[in-house]
Amino acid sequence: MHIKLCINAYYIVRTTLEIPKELIDEAMKATGAKTKSQLIKDALQAEIDRVKRKRLIAKKGTLDLDIDLDTLRDRS
Repeated sequence: MHIKLCINAYYIVRTTLEIPKELIDEAMKATGAKTKSQLIKDALQAEIDRVKRKRLIAKKGTLDLDIDLDTLRDRS
């Protein structure tokens, strides 16, 4: 029996940021984040998601997928 081991590389980057305490406190209260690290991770992910959605919306109507829905739905 062979066992395959997969290891995901997870890098932690430490950095110093100057963010007003009031902004951190308000964001933690608004989001329910328990730690500053989680708050920053969630905020970064939310921004990435927002930008991706914006790019996808911008492509609306510009992609020709050449798909026949009747064929896909097996309607002959």
